[in-house]
Amino acid sequence: MSSINSGTGEEAKGMQVEAKQSGARSSRFGLKVGTQGTLVGLVLLCILFSLLTPYFLTFNNFLNILDQVTVLGIMSVGMTAVIIIAGIDLSVGSVIALTMMTLGVLTENYGWSFPLAALVGILAGGVSGLVAGGLITFARLPDFIATLALMSVDRGIANLLTDGQQVIGYPDWFTNLSAERHLGFLSITTLLFIVIAIIAAIYLRFRTGGRNLYVIGGSKEVARLAGINVRKATLAVYVASGLLSGIAAITLAARMNASLPSAGEGYELDAIAAVVIGGASLFGGVGTIAGTVIGVLIIGVLRNGLNLMAVSPFFQEVVIGAVVALAVALDTLGKKKE
Repeated sequence: MSSINSGTGEEAKGMQVEAKQSGARSSRFGLKVGTQGTLVGLVLLCILFSLLTPYFLTFNNFLNILDQVTVLGIMSVGMTAVIIIAGIDLSVGSVIALTMMTLGVLTENYGWSFPLAALVGILAGGVSGLVAGGLITFARLPDFIATLALMSVDRGIANLLTDGQQVIGYPDWFTNLSAERHLGFLSITTLLFIVIAIIAAIYLRFRTGGRNLYVIGGSKEVARLAGINVRKATLAVYVASGLLSGIAAITLAARMNASLPSAGEGYELDAIAAVVIGGASLFGGVGTIAGTVIGVLIIGVLRNGLNLMAVSPFFQEVVIGAVVALAVALDTLGKKKE
């Protein structure tokens, strides 16, 4: 009996070493290969649009692109962690609406102070992530079904809060967060995105909790045998995704000077697209914040360049869909070779 226990202990130790090595390989692969490939794609895209339209390669247009991708960028940071653990979160777009309408109803109907209402709105996003994570980890619902359900629930609550009406007109100091530029080029909302991305990148690369996410994405069973609390980590990832979507919603409200129950529709697909284009694998275990930021910029540059060329927004969706399909196809081929 003791020999059996000894063998099991040795196997667990072996799996723990394997898990750590797997996480390191995944992180390095995502950083070295995925990021370099997307960076080259971004540069080529910029060169193409600079040749096609004289309005693209200007400093002001570059600032416009940064402002336009801020909301998507903050959301995509959370989505990166979700996809690294081989999950998916379809509720982030509806969390945008839920947070914005919570902000609107608390300030407009109940007279709450603006910072407190914004904080409660962000926490509402975190609660949505907590519920989604709970359904996945404890009720054992597939992540697709759990977050699809939350997508509908959150959107419904957002409409119920104001009976489907929008809230317009926020304080000048709030809208100035996205309008005023500091140091000549950075708005507060853009700076917020940069800070969040840097913190997330450091956490994923250098903290044990961040590296564990790569192990979970590689194999949940190996992660469990290696002593990682898979349920706790999964729950934390979905809560973080909800909170970041809530923060993104506040930045969107500042840009729009309004809260709309229809806000955020389709944003979940853009967030997934940005992460996948950035080199993350839908199979889990691979992905970096640097790659995601470049993926976000690729989507921003695509939309901006096509707008400058007066291309139909419907055709723009076709182009972005084709880019995502190509990224997933390359990921699948890479997995088959491995």
